[in-house]
Amino acid sequence: MDSALIPSYSRRNLGSGFLFGLGLVGFIDETVFHQLLHWHHFYDKSTSDIGLVSDGFFHAFSWFATIGALFMFADLRRRNALMPTRWWGGVLLGGGIFQLYDGTIQHKLMRLHQIRYVDNVIAYDIVWNVTAIAMILAGIVLILQSRKYPSKRDLQHES
Repeated sequence: MDSALIPSYSRRNLGSGFLFGLGLVGFIDETVFHQLLHWHHFYDKSTSDIGLVSDGFFHAFSWFATIGALFMFADLRRRNALMPTRWWGGVLLGGGIFQLYDGTIQHKLMRLHQIRYVDNVIAYDIVWNVTAIAMILAGIVLILQSRKYPSKRDLQHES
């Protein structure tokens, strides 16, 4: 592969990982907290029927993001341009940013729903947002590490 293309593939790895992380965390959120545990719907300011419809749209969004990211991932592998450390950094960054957005903007500012409707919701909020921050920080570390100390596999860009 032409070394001039490495920055482009570096961005594609990050973008694919970011989109996959966003979709994966959305998918887990919707499956575990909405469907299995019944803690909330995506939109809880109306009837249960509206909540289920909003969950359907949210599920479709996370599914399309995940599938789109996997197509990008497959293209990177086909081109022998996959940078695993950078990709995983993107996954953690995307998932963490989605979770932090959900926990702060959707839960607290927009009040679309809470994590769980209990008296002591702050405990859930802390765990949710601290986990998000940890994912973001771990993602940043991996992304920076992939730039500073690329792994042998990250350096295998020769066709």
